[in-house]
Amino acid sequence: MQIEEQSDATGSMPLLLAAELQDHLMSVTNDLERLQRLLDDAGEALSNHFYSASSLVMTMLSKSEGDPALAPLKDVMQHIAGAITALQFQDMSTQLIAHTGQRLRSCADQLARDTFGMDDADGIAVVETAPLRPNPVTQDEMDAGSIELF
Repeated sequence: MQIEEQSDATGSMPLLLAAELQDHLMSVTNDLERLQRLLDDAGEALSNHFYSASSLVMTMLSKSEGDPALAPLKDVMQHIAGAITALQFQDMSTQLIAHTGQRLRSCADQLARDTFGMDDADGIAVVETAPLRPNPVTQDEMDAGSIELF
């Protein structure tokens, strides 16, 4: 990696390289925060639409008991339930993005503190604590299961 090649005689990273690396880490953190907001907005909109659709289908089913023409509505409900289950992906993604952002922010803070020294008014550089667990989400796929729609 270039960092090793560009270290000075003491083995420390040059200030310009450290500043550039810190900028990149903060840019990635900001991008992850924007991605999290986008996922939150999309997840909320999808959730609202799916719950509204399932409510309408349930109303139609309850008013038309025994009408064979509306039997496919039960299949529609299964598809809606599957879609709502898939929305759990958004929750897991949000947790993972927040965790990754916190780790990156901690790395950027530590890099700044170790390279630039104490620059806070109190003389103590603030370093965000890295998460203790390596990964908040252990699941890597979505399986359909039972889901309560209401």
